[in-house]
Amino acid sequence: MRSGEARIEPVEVADVAALFALAREIWCAHYSAIISAAQIEYMLRQRYNSEVVRAELRRDGIWWDKLIVAGGMAGFASYFLTGVPGEMKLDRLYVHPRHQRRGYGGTMIAHAGEVARANGCTRLVLAVNKNNRSAIAAYLKHGFSIADAVVKDIGDGFVMDDYIMEKPVTT
Repeated sequence: MRSGEARIEPVEVADVAALFALAREIWCAHYSAIISAAQIEYMLRQRYNSEVVRAELRRDGIWWDKLIVAGGMAGFASYFLTGVPGEMKLDRLYVHPRHQRRGYGGTMIAHAGEVARANGCTRLVLAVNKNNRSAIAAYLKHGFSIADAVVKDIGDGFVMDDYIMEKPVTT
């Protein structure tokens, strides 16, 4: 990522509607080949409704970042302390397709790693759909490895069929 080209800033309450719109655009473009449209809509409502995001923005131990490119929100990430000593979870990391393959995702991973380190964490974990080949490849490229496989019931007859990936956070 070239200096000055993009920046990472904290998400603010005023960003919540734009974040939801960006999440919808990214999810519909990317996940339609992986999960059903009904599951996409269910998960968007579950994970990105304004009350959920606003509550998370007020909580300690959780961070929301936005990626700004050319003055607009081009991606976002959230991560939180899991309660397991030394562990932070990268819960969301999305870059709009027109901004992918430019190093932005790696920069956001590195930023989350810096926050993890500053909070005494030694590893970063995440869950990724087993059929999300492009994301798995990106995470492997950035030092993550597959640690486990899980199937989690998320309600309404939907499941998340994921790999758990982890990466050491070094000083």
